[in-house]
Amino acid sequence: MHRFFVSEDSMHGNKVSLEHRVAHQLRDVLRARQGTRVILLDNTGYEYEVEISWVGKDGGEATVKESRPARGEPNTQVHLYQSILKGDRFELVLQKGTEVGVSAFHPVFSLRSVVTEVRPNKQERWERVLTEAAEQSGRGRLPFLSEAVLFTDACEVVEGLSLIPYEGEGVTGLKEVLRSNKVDGLLNLFIGPEGGFEDQEVDFARSQGITPVSLGPRILRAETAGLVAATAALYEVGELGP
Repeated sequence: MHRFFVSEDSMHGNKVSLEHRVAHQLRDVLRARQGTRVILLDNTGYEYEVEISWVGKDGGEATVKESRPARGEPNTQVHLYQSILKGDRFELVLQKGTEVGVSAFHPVFSLRSVVTEVRPNKQERWERVLTEAAEQSGRGRLPFLSEAVLFTDACEVVEGLSLIPYEGEGVTGLKEVLRSNKVDGLLNLFIGPEGGFEDQEVDFARSQGITPVSLGPRILRAETAGLVAATAALYEVGELGP
């Protein structure tokens, strides 16, 4: 059954006003009609099975038939501090990270970042990528997307268990750290850009209580490392699999 996020303001008891984006998808893409059932989500962690009453070019209305907690939300929140990547690679991280179960994305500028600014239209594009990925993957909440910040600033304010995968760390592995430290509902992962982190950045992160870890003997691309680390962490804490 197709899934769409709507604003919380569009929910009126058992009636739902269909916004332009959703109405367009239903009418012009899916060719939905009166009586068609879809799942709507209001970003509260619940999903609503609704029946379409009518749908037009600019809006529509549906009636709630059943509501239930969405099953796609992890109990452990993974916050991914991803150095901004060039081209569409950052969008890949947002899309696949959402599918895996990342709860928040924090774009960061690090010393080797090729991208040095984020324009408003890019931020809006990233929000759309998150929405589409969350709808597709059964999420009940949209992952949080912060504004881009400097790597050092992010290190200074982060709280909770925080790890920085680093190819220069040859002793301490991700699994070892996760098994020896209690993940109390929150895990922060810092991922470098193309070319990785500078040694001085890793030293600074360590001084802020962020633990360097290894992801194994193979060198991962910048857009792959965060996805691997998040997937491995969520599996280790029991968020993936039965």
